[in-house]
Amino acid sequence: MVHPLKGSPLSFCFRTVAVGDVEVGTRKLPGSWAGCEMPGGGRCPDCGSADLVDDAHYSQSQLVCSDCGCVVTEGVLTTTFSDEGNLREVTYSRSTGENEQVSRSQQQGLRRVRDLCRVLQLPSTFEDTAVAYYQQAYQHSGIRAARMQKKEVLVGCCVLITCRQHNWPLTMGTICTLLYADLDMFSGTYMQIVKLLGLDVPSLCLTDLVKTYCSSFKLFQASPSVPAKYVEDKEKMLSRTRQLVELADETWLVTGRHPLPVITAAAFLAWQSLQPAARLTCSLARFCKLANVDLPYPAASRLQELLAVLMRMAEQLAWLQVLKLDKRSVVKHIGDLLQHRHTLIRKAFREGTVEVEAQEKELQGQGQGQGQGNGEVVSSPVELPEGKRPASPALLLPPCMLKPPKRVCPAPPASTVTGDENISDSEIEQYLRTPQEVRDFQRAQAATSNPNPP
Repeated sequence: MVHPLKGSPLSFCFRTVAVGDVEVGTRKLPGSWAGCEMPGGGRCPDCGSADLVDDAHYSQSQLVCSDCGCVVTEGVLTTTFSDEGNLREVTYSRSTGENEQVSRSQQQGLRRVRDLCRVLQLPSTFEDTAVAYYQQAYQHSGIRAARMQKKEVLVGCCVLITCRQHNWPLTMGTICTLLYADLDMFSGTYMQIVKLLGLDVPSLCLTDLVKTYCSSFKLFQASPSVPAKYVEDKEKMLSRTRQLVELADETWLVTGRHPLPVITAAAFLAWQSLQPAARLTCSLARFCKLANVDLPYPAASRLQELLAVLMRMAEQLAWLQVLKLDKRSVVKHIGDLLQHRHTLIRKAFREGTVEVEAQEKELQGQGQGQGQGNGEVVSSPVELPEGKRPASPALLLPPCMLKPPKRVCPAPPASTVTGDENISDSEIEQYLRTPQEVRDFQRAQAATSNPNPP
């Protein structure tokens, strides 16, 4: 190697010294100087001069002798070990560079975290937090040795945890769609990372998710694909959808279920109830097609459950009791039902049973008092057979308890009787019919009990 030392009278002399026997031109330089001392008392191993200076050649720090131009140190990995002060080689595994190493898989994962945050248009603070979570998770051996599919899912888990902690409405389904990941693998990895890192992740806020999910609907402005009668005001629809989602939450329709099917069913009912005359004939599938969103598979079941709750509430309104409502016509009165939903829920379900019984007793007491004073018997408003009471409201329970899944009963093992089975002594008496058979059986028992008679 040639190194010009500027300002030195020997700038024409270029030599390189390395550890060990290294071929330089046609002469070998011995490696016996490997134990000489360095700055503070170091000398040039070639000429013995103590005038050593630091110089940067091609951005590489080198220690050069100013007298002879000999490069004393070159290509040392680090300067943190004491061995380097004695010009002894330091292996890469013992250097500080090994601790700063980032594998190719980790580098790719960090890039994917940043790309996903930019696709979702998250703030920069979210991106930094998600990157930090990914680096912490990657330090565990179980994550480093995982398959590439799990590492790809880990990217989405770190972003989802960050969004949940900052109350940013985002669902697992959205990230799984962006990453083309399996939902079961994603949910399992998500729970593993939360437990592994000891994180506190709050639950998803449904009201914020309603705004984010419904804002993507294509029903808020007229277009060639959306007729004018189907266009709706955004704020009105969001407000009513929130009320229906809160009603579903109060009646156990959200607990333990994916939120998007519930929100889809609530948005459909809210959209229909705002202009029922023109929209009652529109189906849920067509609504999703007009809104340009996918139809979740359980949304039809959530819709039927919501309609059943509305029907129970409609039975408690006096001006709706005279109407023969069904699941289609009850949509017209959703505004009235939501306006009094807290009172109607208490009356429709068993939570209001005590209040109803107290009112009935009070009315009966008043009727008996008036009847004794006037000499007349006042009949109760509800004529029932003597000894019977009106049916109490149904329990307010989750659907999984009202309609539990059927358990498959295992089939009993098939028993094949051939007739050659041995008959036990306790059962053989059933087959003895005549006295002669009884005597023969007794003699056989005596013979078997005493095989060698005297």
